[in-house]
Formats: sequence, C-alpha cells, structure tokens
Amino acid sequence: MQQNYQDAMALARKFGRPDMFVTFTCNPSWPEILNAMQGRERPENRPDIVVRVFKMKLSELLDDLIKRKVFGCVTSYIYVIEFQKRGLPYCHILLTLDSSSKIRTKDDK
Repeated sequence: MQQNYQDAMALARKFGRPDMFVTFTCNPSWPEILNAMQGRERPENRPDIVVRVFKMKLSELLDDLIKRKVFGCVTSYIYVIEFQKRGLPYCHILLTLDSSSKIRTKDDK
C-alpha cells in the first residue's frame, strides 16, 4: 500500500495534479451477470462471475478513457479497485489530461 501511494505521488509530481476523478461501480443487475446465473443463483452467491464481468467492463472503460480519448489526451492515470461491504467491487480512477485537453472555462468542451 505504501508503494502504491509513493507511485501515485510520483505521478502527481511529474505530470501535475489530476484533472478528473472517476468512480466506476459494479451493478449486480448487469445483463452479463444475470445471464451467467443458472437456476435460482443470485449474484451475491457468485463473486467469481461478478468480479469477472466488472473487470471486463473496467477494461472497456479504461480503453474509452485512454485509447479512444473520450475526455481528451490522457498523460497519466492511476486507479485502485476496492470492495464494498456487501462484496461488490468499485474503482476510483485519477486522470491527468494533456494541457490542450484541460477544461479551463465553462465554454471548453
């Protein structure tokens, strides 16, 4: 945990303060999760399926943010995955944008 903190601080030192904070939460009602259930199974009883679907959707979100540049050119990012008390995963993502992609006024889009 200490090493992860140091890595995050090194990114902030090199690229500046993060511009965006994104939270991505798992939804146990996603069709991909419900379709994988057999019979009377419930998502809370199959954390293996829930985590696998969450990871696939998180990878797609990161691809959208970084490779497809939805918010602009990302110079650095870091994320951490945690679990709620009821067992569902969620992710906090910090993005640092390129100076040309930063939103400075309300008219910037």
